[in-house]
Amino acid sequence: MPINATYEYEEAEKKFLSAQTIPEKLKALQEMLTKAPSHKGAEKLRKSIKERIKKYKDLASKEKRTKKGSSFLSVKKEGAARVCIIGLTNTGKSTLLSKITNAKPMISNIGYATKLPEIGMMDYYGIKIQIVEIPAITKNFNGTKHGSFFISVIRESDLLVITLNKKEEFELIKKELKENDVNKRFIIYDGDSESLKKDIWKSLNLIKIYTKQPGKEKEYPPIAMKKDSTVKDVGMEVHKDFVKKFDYARVWGGSAKHDGSRVGLNHRLIDDDVVEFHIK
Repeated sequence: MPINATYEYEEAEKKFLSAQTIPEKLKALQEMLTKAPSHKGAEKLRKSIKERIKKYKDLASKEKRTKKGSSFLSVKKEGAARVCIIGLTNTGKSTLLSKITNAKPMISNIGYATKLPEIGMMDYYGIKIQIVEIPAITKNFNGTKHGSFFISVIRESDLLVITLNKKEEFELIKKELKENDVNKRFIIYDGDSESLKKDIWKSLNLIKIYTKQPGKEKEYPPIAMKKDSTVKDVGMEVHKDFVKKFDYARVWGGSAKHDGSRVGLNHRLIDDDVVEFHIK
């Protein structure tokens, strides 16, 4: 953090770090530049921001040209989160996709068999998570056919799963991601697909919350919520009337003092809690 950076600059930087698309990152960088300190000691910082703005403008231009020339390409974000499987050719990406989702990709020993993203949905105790297999990473990936589009899909993901045949491949992947300013949490797949499902869920920082009606069993499937969500957050997700007409809620699970504890809107929930709303 630069010396004497203002609160406004710090907020702009947070926006940049959390931004997922090129336009969002570019907008945040431009805000960072306007909020950055103007004293001599911040010259390097301002220069660095300007260089990144230029880089993102170039990326935006390339992405725009790619989309214009490849209008058929589209990966709609669905489910509670998006996870991308990436790796070099013949590292088991398609096999992994078929193991953890309902997808049936073509599995081949021939290099670069996957030409376009393959999409499947992973079911984790009723929560649907979109898994996207990205065609093999290569040197200068952004410069390959549709490479800018593939990078944009990766950039908009919440987590990466990396498949490797040998450790050296990781260096190329890191280099390609860094050159395109993709900074995502990742898991290196170790061959255990069942453990991977648990690791994916844990890394997404989501929690499963069940709801129930008075006198009935909990409803299925659960709702995916961000970690540290409150009863109010769940109410807004289910129906706004649960918040507008809220009287109290009862909670079963790890966050409750005892099963059926009576709580208010600000009660913080944890994974697998069950919430029963009572309205006025």
